[in-house]
Amino acid sequence: MFVGLRGNLAFALELRAVRLLALVQVGVAIAVSTVVFQTVTANWILTPSIMGLDALYLFCQTALVFVFGGLGFASLDPRLKFFGEVALMTTLTLALLLPMLRRRFDIGLLLLTGVVLGVLFRSLSTLLARLIDPNEFAVVQAASFADFNAVRSDLLAVGLVLTSIGAVIAWRTRHTLDILALGADSAVGLGVNRSRTVAALLLLVAALVAVSTALVGPVTFLGLLVVALAERIVNSRRHPLLLPAAALTAIIVLVGGQMLLQHGLGGVSTLGVVIEFVGGAVFLVMLLAAGKR
Repeated sequence: MFVGLRGNLAFALELRAVRLLALVQVGVAIAVSTVVFQTVTANWILTPSIMGLDALYLFCQTALVFVFGGLGFASLDPRLKFFGEVALMTTLTLALLLPMLRRRFDIGLLLLTGVVLGVLFRSLSTLLARLIDPNEFAVVQAASFADFNAVRSDLLAVGLVLTSIGAVIAWRTRHTLDILALGADSAVGLGVNRSRTVAALLLLVAALVAVSTALVGPVTFLGLLVVALAERIVNSRRHPLLLPAAALTAIIVLVGGQMLLQHGLGGVSTLGVVIEFVGGAVFLVMLLAAGKR
């Protein structure tokens, strides 16, 4: 907050405070949603992006630039854009969940459907990107990575409220998550209505991911990175320990990374790009380790 301050101190502190709160909000939302998603799917190398939410966000950005052009995209009302993106991503999750609640709930089918939809949205984004003007394609590229430097304070306030509500709900269900982690048969035997509980938790995950993605952009591998680190720090998968540990680890990674890039390396890169690179490397290492086991 106070490193290298120059000029108008009030303006600089306000700008940094908004950025700091955005880092905290995104860190908590992504960490909590990833912990819940991994528990529900019983897979520790998956992230909520497998449901196609990030791909839908990128498709929306590309489609808006294709329809309105670069200048029209920049002049869109940020509040309308934010709530529209949150509504679309949440609706996609509801569309995936509702058919499965009418029959036997199959988490594998849900994930497979999400993968297919993700491929579809990415293919449509690539098609539209080939049709738009090359200069406007730069606008699409800029929207493809998380940006913590242009967050509106009014949208951040909404994001903080929604993320706080989601984090409280996740914390109140921490014991239910511990039961779900025992397996489907054990959860049913202990009195958990697994289908409805899993559907509600997946909707919570989608809401948290949608809010953070609409606010700053997609951060696909951040959740995988911080949850893997938090699990090794606390040496436990019990949710009363893992949920706060993952949230605090995400805050340290984001705030520490932003400070290092901005003040230590002179802003040579953006935080979102570095997080995706490091998180992708961690994903490959975990995938190879799981294959050996």
